[in-house]
Amino acid sequence: MTNTAAELLDGLRQDHRNMARLLRLLRDETELISEDKLPDFALLRDVMRYMTVYSDAMHHPKEDLIYEGLRALQPSLAEGLEQVEAEHEELAELGQRLQDDIEAVIAGTEIESARVVADAKAYMHRLNEHMTWEEEDLFRRADADIDKIAIDASHLSAIDPVFGEKHETSFTNLRDKVEHDPQ
Repeated sequence: MTNTAAELLDGLRQDHRNMARLLRLLRDETELISEDKLPDFALLRDVMRYMTVYSDAMHHPKEDLIYEGLRALQPSLAEGLEQVEAEHEELAELGQRLQDDIEAVIAGTEIESARVVADAKAYMHRLNEHMTWEEEDLFRRADADIDKIAIDASHLSAIDPVFGEKHETSFTNLRDKVEHDPQ
């Protein structure tokens, strides 16, 4: 559990590194679809389940706390950051759309591969763009006054189900892939 803004920010940066690894897996599997090859849809499901469950339920609310902490410390520090919440909502929608595509394929529903590829590319592009902006803007703003930002993240204490010390058995396939995948 993170107790300070500095610990929270360190955790967010680690989450970004972890998500980048999963986005590489997503990209590689999506390329297989583009080449009319069969990807590992179970792996894709796990990646997107992680991205929509952990990222949307735990990671993004932590970023929102940093934003709120900046605004509470000094409103001018938060100028231009109003889009954080809207971007998180957009990412959740894009992620859910891709997850629905993958679930449909696994369930045997006929779905055009071009749609899955397009939805995957839209999600990957938007998430990469968003994480880059956060690293270069939001997190740098927070770094400048990290010791002055007061936050309470005690309600966001879930353990990362893939990259944490303990992991959920429902993510065993994904965790194994990540452990054996060269970064």
